[in-house]
Amino acid sequence: MWLYNLLDIMATITETTIFYIMTLCFCKTCRFQTVISRIAPPVVYTMAVIVMTFFVDIGAYRIFVIFALMIVLILICYKVSIHSAFIVMELAYLLIAPLTESVGLSIMGVIYHGNVMTQVDGTAIIKWQIYVFIILLRLLFLIIAYRLLKNFKYDIQAKDAAIVSISFLLVFVVSFASTYGYLNLETSDTSLLDLITSVLGVVFIVQFLYSRNVSYLRDQEQRDKMQIAQLQQQFAYYQEKMKDEERVRSIYHDLKNHLLVMESRQNTEDTRQMAETLRSQIADYEDYVHTGNEFLDIILKDKAAKAREKQIDFSAMVDFHGIDFMEPLDISTIFGNAIDNAIEASEHLPEYQRLITVKAERVRDMLLITIENNTPPGNHLTEGTTKKDRFVHGFGIPNIKKAVEKYGGQCSFQLKERTYRLKILIPFP
Repeated sequence: MWLYNLLDIMATITETTIFYIMTLCFCKTCRFQTVISRIAPPVVYTMAVIVMTFFVDIGAYRIFVIFALMIVLILICYKVSIHSAFIVMELAYLLIAPLTESVGLSIMGVIYHGNVMTQVDGTAIIKWQIYVFIILLRLLFLIIAYRLLKNFKYDIQAKDAAIVSISFLLVFVVSFASTYGYLNLETSDTSLLDLITSVLGVVFIVQFLYSRNVSYLRDQEQRDKMQIAQLQQQFAYYQEKMKDEERVRSIYHDLKNHLLVMESRQNTEDTRQMAETLRSQIADYEDYVHTGNEFLDIILKDKAAKAREKQIDFSAMVDFHGIDFMEPLDISTIFGNAIDNAIEASEHLPEYQRLITVKAERVRDMLLITIENNTPPGNHLTEGTTKKDRFVHGFGIPNIKKAVEKYGGQCSFQLKERTYRLKILIPFP
């Protein structure tokens, strides 16, 4: 009997592995520390199976108890919808029980000419060779499913879960009835029906989820192309702005000299007024933020002008001297998108509350970027967009994150006392 106890333990390990791999495929965002969220469900599953196998005999109710327990645990440990949690357990159960057992018993039934049972301590049980074969089949089907679903990124909808659940229930009912002898179709041997139902059910579910994911990835590829096009357009815009800035600089010093000549030749009221106007315009140029990065200067100048048009108080304290490892396109992505989001949020506030602050400096071996803006009451942290056309818009934050992660940095988003803060840390290479 010790051999079967050992096989039960091995079977439990394979069940745990299947359950763990399925959560990796469908549950991407953890509620707690990654290690805790990843480890807790399979550990609890293993303990529950061991207790119900060796210590507590609740018969057929074991399936339903474990099923409900694991769904609750998935919802606690991962940020997933309830229908996603159901799919994890449904697919895991099908790989653990109906499919592998039906295929394994059918194949071994042919090899052993239908004689698949043996007596151990007066109890009828399948032969240990068949038990081992079923365990190996589990691992094989797990590898196939994982290969198809490891890059699963599609956000499962309720209608998708309904389709999967119908197929699951069909397989479950046939398998359950066959196992316990409730199905009688002129013969007590329902193994063929069980086999066909299990195979078709699992194949349908895996194929259905795979096709949904492929369709999603195609849409995502289209979105990525649109993002790249937008970034390139934005980059070209600032490049043209830089050319304009160079032309302004070419006449800047000449303008100051002309002003001195004009003041020295005539001292009339009109001349003084003209000189004062020119001097004010020059002061506006001189007082503007000089970050140490010409490309960033252009971006901040452009965004400040847009902020002024919308009566937004805009201030920038940016020191980019010596920061030459970032590509201009990434600088544009980070600062351009972040400030655009801040301007969009500020437009919904009364004029006296419109404020945007941009800070950037080197702190030891890190580049610290902080962008703050006031936000209307009732706003929540989001990485998307408030605009109706979500397919076209909403690239800002994801693009910022990609640009930051390119340099090994991190982004954090905070909303405190109606102040939205984007904080970016990028290590120096």
